[in-house]
Amino acid sequence: MKRTAFFISDGTGITAQALGQALLAQFETIDFERITLPYIDSVEKAQNVVARINRTADTDEGSPIIFDTIVNSEIRSVIRTSQGYMIDIFGTFLEPLEMELKHKSSYTVGKSHSITGSERYSERIAAMNFALENDDGARTRQYSDADLILVGVSRSGKTPTCIYLALQCGLKAANYPLTDDDILDQKLPKVLQPYRDKIFGLTIDVDRLVAIRNERKPNSRYASVKQCMYELQEVELMYQRERIPHINSTHYSVEEIATRILMETGIERRVR
Repeated sequence: MKRTAFFISDGTGITAQALGQALLAQFETIDFERITLPYIDSVEKAQNVVARINRTADTDEGSPIIFDTIVNSEIRSVIRTSQGYMIDIFGTFLEPLEMELKHKSSYTVGKSHSITGSERYSERIAAMNFALENDDGARTRQYSDADLILVGVSRSGKTPTCIYLALQCGLKAANYPLTDDDILDQKLPKVLQPYRDKIFGLTIDVDRLVAIRNERKPNSRYASVKQCMYELQEVELMYQRERIPHINSTHYSVEEIATRILMETGIERRVR
């Protein structure tokens, strides 16, 4: 069964998309085509959106689903005339919250993803720069400033996790790949030893690692089952011997990996 979901906003659309995706994920048997339409900030744009939704309604097996975070009531009213099934996220949650707090919302477009909280925004950008500068063990002299140092074999998910932790949590996360030399030594690399309390390990199932490495270097020793199995076994033994907390990243998204790391380490987000 095919259905179309529209995420519509007069801002970036990130909030509508995040909440809508979370709800749609509960319907695994339905094939959703997802369309994000940001910056719908005029009646004319809204009318064009309505025409697009109605064209979709004529070809889909059911009404298009609309998740919107439109602040302007006039624009929202235009969207409501479409043939889609509309889930008004702000209308659903803001009005009851206003009643409970006994205060009116500011109804500011793009408030949740603006840079008006400039200190928090700057902190996220600084964390992102830190993650990029300290990626893949390229530099280690800034490790004393790190909130977290991720270790693991190549392609186990270290870099995307560090970037997510920077952008979403404002954390300075570095990552260090454990190589053949580190495995032969059977000890935590010397450069990491002063920062033992900041280290967290990632591991991954061998089949998944082989598949990922083959995308990068097909039919190479680096991507062979034998090499991948060897690295993983030795690194996991190192984690146990050195008492390094770690998780298997195979079946988790980057968001889940990051959340589990924060739960296990007790590290607090710098921005929320």
